[in-house]
Amino acid sequence: MPKPTKSSPAPESNSANNSSSPKIVVITNGKGGVGKTTTTIALAGILAQEAKVLVVDADVQGSLSWWVSRSDRGMGFDIAKEIDPTHLKKLPKLSSYDLVLVDTPPALHSHALATVVAIADYLVLPSPPAPMDLTALIDTVKSTVRPAQVKHRVLLTRVDPRCINEALEAQNTLLEVGVPVFHAFVRAYKAHERAALEGKLVTEWKGKNAKEAEADYRRVVDELRRDIL
Repeated sequence: MPKPTKSSPAPESNSANNSSSPKIVVITNGKGGVGKTTTTIALAGILAQEAKVLVVDADVQGSLSWWVSRSDRGMGFDIAKEIDPTHLKKLPKLSSYDLVLVDTPPALHSHALATVVAIADYLVLPSPPAPMDLTALIDTVKSTVRPAQVKHRVLLTRVDPRCINEALEAQNTLLEVGVPVFHAFVRAYKAHERAALEGKLVTEWKGKNAKEAEADYRRVVDELRRDIL
């Protein structure tokens, strides 16, 4: 695995995890355009305020690496681009990190994805709340996620702020079929796109709806912490 790039100095960790394996969180969905990279960056940026975090870009498209490369100050976490399954298997040995977040390719049967799911402690499954997206995701959970026996939750993303009821209905649908889902969801704001273009975390961006966009992901992090930390 290539040496991680130091994005900026990470804070001293408060956990006792430095002498053991890091928690590995994989952000995945078989479809593209569901907010995987946005979610990975946002979660990592917030979590890195209190822990030592490595982000692994395992997507050949490299959107996450492109986003981070546009930052002139760093983002508080380290980053490594790696798609080789042989190297990805070594992630649990990176004892100098508390958390490793992995952004995956939109391909359910890729070797890289299979490798990181096998070593994951937790899967975050971003998905828009539209019925067609949910139907595909529910099938994925049944065929791929459950057999892996890894703790997981669906995160509803790209939620229209004018149609919050759609997200609430989607959450109920997922719970009814036995699919775990975050209570928090992520609304669709231009803030996410603008932050990416400027190489910033959504927590750093100061434009319209920035506070709302940040608050959505902070709520997700609160739930994630309760699940894995």
